Amino acid sequence: MSAQPPGSKRPAKIRIRHPETSAIGEGYDPALSVMAVRPPIYPVSTYCFRTAAEAAHFFDVALGRAERAEGSNELIYARLNNPNAEMFEDGLVALERGAGACASFASGMAAITTAFLAFLRPGDVVLHTVPLYGGTAHVLHEMLAPFGISARGVDAGSTEALAREAASLGDRLAMIYVETPGNPTLRMTDIAGAAEVARASATRTHRRVLLAVDNTFLGPIFQSPLEHGADLVLYSATKYLGGHSDVVAGAALARDEELVVAMKKVRSFFGTICEPFTAWLLQRSLATIYTRMVKQSKNAARIVERVKEHPKLACVHYPTLFEGGQRRIFEAQCRAPGGMIAFELQGGQEAAFRFLDGLRIARIAVSLGGVETLATHPRTTVSSEMPPHEMDRAGIGPGLVRYSTGVEYWRDLADDVEQALALA
Repeated sequence: MSAQPPGSKRPAKIRIRHPETSAIGEGYDPALSVMAVRPPIYPVSTYCFRTAAEAAHFFDVALGRAERAEGSNELIYARLNNPNAEMFEDGLVALERGAGACASFASGMAAITTAFLAFLRPGDVVLHTVPLYGGTAHVLHEMLAPFGISARGVDAGSTEALAREAASLGDRLAMIYVETPGNPTLRMTDIAGAAEVARASATRTHRRVLLAVDNTFLGPIFQSPLEHGADLVLYSATKYLGGHSDVVAGAALARDEELVVAMKKVRSFFGTICEPFTAWLLQRSLATIYTRMVKQSKNAARIVERVKEHPKLACVHYPTLFEGGQRRIFEAQCRAPGGMIAFELQGGQEAAFRFLDGLRIARIAVSLGGVETLATHPRTTVSSEMPPHEMDRAGIGPGLVRYSTGVEYWRDLADDVEQALALA
């Protein structure tokens, strides 16, 4: 990247709070990119050094032997860092309230798995909420087990159960992993309550217990886990951050920069950094994230209000319909209900399949958060790696359909859902 033009005076950086503004300009300085109004793409594998001493210093920074100077760009090799990844990371830090640093990854699962590998050791236990995305559950219960790392699940929404299980684990507990809202039932967990459990466990055992939160469903626009006591926030950036179903990526953020540094060290050896073109697309997408997510949330809320009493539906899972403890959690930590809906159909799997096959606007697909509306049957797709009894425990029944609301006109979507329900 080019240096600042001679004689120019860069204006003082202002921390802009509202995402409608920060999503457009934060994380990118035209003075570092030949004054281009939007970020260029840097499809470069390796970078030159001005001097041998500079090369040595850059490696010291990359390996944690020296501090990185503010505003500097110690570029070495694209497996370690690249300009587009760093610009996307800076832009996401500006959107994620409470964040001090960010690391981007080649997928959401790369971000999640790197968090486990960076902070867990043999003998450690991860305490996680149920339901949990099938890929995350597989890593925790299948891939980490041979390395002596185990996992225990606690039903989402109960801080008391989380506290009891944490106390029973003693100093083996190393991480509490929360997915809220849970995939695919949207069941929520009290982040502040989970943070208190982590702190209490750390006080008892004299070891740090990290609270990691998968915030994919509500994103930085509608929920800010770091402000409620989380240590790490994890994303499948493929979803709302990307928002166009054309990238696969992930991200991890923390208030404590050292946590992100630790994850970047692991990332550098696995080579799972977000590559330049994907990072460029993601930064482009951040410019519209507020507009997209607000539209999707409003669409979903209107669809739910229209069909919530439909006789073909046994239940509709959506935050505006929550009651009791779930309602209190939603009101305490969320700014909007979001674009995800879970429809539970009368008639089980056969009815769910007829509903899905009857949709004409929504596409049957397993991802979510894109501008187009997508729907899937979790029990036979994204959650199918789980044993049947675990799916039953998590509330992932045969009649459950996960519906990711897009940005289409809401009345068209509501009509589509109604005509598909008639076929169910």
